[in-house]
Amino acid sequence: MSILASLSVQEQQFLDTFQQAIETDQFDRLILSQYKGELEQLEKMTLRVIWLNEQKVLSCLYRYKTQDVTKNYPLTEALSQVTELLACCKQANLITTAEELQLKKNKKKVMLTRSKTQPVVKSKTAEQGHDRVKQRYVDQDSVFLQHLGITDQQGQVIPSMARKWKQINKFVEIFSNALSQIKASQEGLRVVDFGSGKGYLTCALYDYMQKHGQTPWVTGVELNPKMVEFCQKVADQSQFNQLDFFQGDVRTYEPEHLDVMIALHACDVATDFAIHTGIRLNAQIIMCAPCCHKELRPQLQAPKVLSPMLQFGIHAGQQAEMLTDTIRALLLKAYGYETKVFEFVALEHTSKNKMILAVKRKDDQEPDQDVLNQIQALKEMYGIQKHSLELLLKDEWDQQGIGCKC
Repeated sequence: MSILASLSVQEQQFLDTFQQAIETDQFDRLILSQYKGELEQLEKMTLRVIWLNEQKVLSCLYRYKTQDVTKNYPLTEALSQVTELLACCKQANLITTAEELQLKKNKKKVMLTRSKTQPVVKSKTAEQGHDRVKQRYVDQDSVFLQHLGITDQQGQVIPSMARKWKQINKFVEIFSNALSQIKASQEGLRVVDFGSGKGYLTCALYDYMQKHGQTPWVTGVELNPKMVEFCQKVADQSQFNQLDFFQGDVRTYEPEHLDVMIALHACDVATDFAIHTGIRLNAQIIMCAPCCHKELRPQLQAPKVLSPMLQFGIHAGQQAEMLTDTIRALLLKAYGYETKVFEFVALEHTSKNKMILAVKRKDDQEPDQDVLNQIQALKEMYGIQKHSLELLLKDEWDQQGIGCKC
């Protein structure tokens, strides 16, 4: 007997409503739970319509006890896929723009209930898609969040971790936008996160790439051995098989290949070493959140016109910080990167909220001399003799026999 022939009246009504919602663009999401089929450890499935490669597809997030798996299906196959899955589940919740349907099955009967929902106005730009979503970029029910203590066993964000949860989502949103601007190789993306800490962002990036059709090869680099041990355990529990953690820092870990370099809150000149590693290995994306700016402050000599302002220590410190990151951003620009400097989360979530984001645009052999001249003018204006990233890049280019005149 075919699946369709064995359906109850209520199940057929449920599927008819689902199909109509898809066809009329009123479908919001479908949640299938209490799975009793052949897939071991599968707990539930969440289905949404997203944009992929400029066309709509039905995206299904399969949530297992130890991992999440995403599969995408053409909308022409949506009804057949849902029919097969529905036959193996005891409960289904369909949410459309007009109503919510709940289907519950037991050995004796099948129950279908309907309730009205608040109207949802959908615009084309608000439709769900990999580069259009204005909602969360990290699935709240992802298993790794539980292992990291962000969510509880019911997939709810623990109140004390709400700020960290928002920071993770904002970071992945920024990464997603940068990722859409590059071409990943067939071998996948190689990512190094210097100063990975407890692995919040490292795991979130791996999870995001894995669920969005990328092949991630991710390494978190962290000095604290206990953190390394903890994070590797989380990666193993989450079945992130191509995510590993290395004990060390930016000076001791030397990758051979690099597509994405991340360094969040690498203290003082550690940020310079991290950026240099990214530039040296021709990383396509470089993301930094600098902190503890100390190198330029003792060198700073206030121009006469700014002396009344910079006589105050706090202002001098802020000026040194701005100058440090300006030179970093300009050096990235000089070496072929489109560079932005911006506040990536509000101060209420972290005081270290500045982001330097660079995406590779040019593969010129020599750095842009006009930009190097801008850097030299700034250094002369403030009496700066040494900037670590500049010196590291000079050594690199000198080794290649290319003079750097900055």
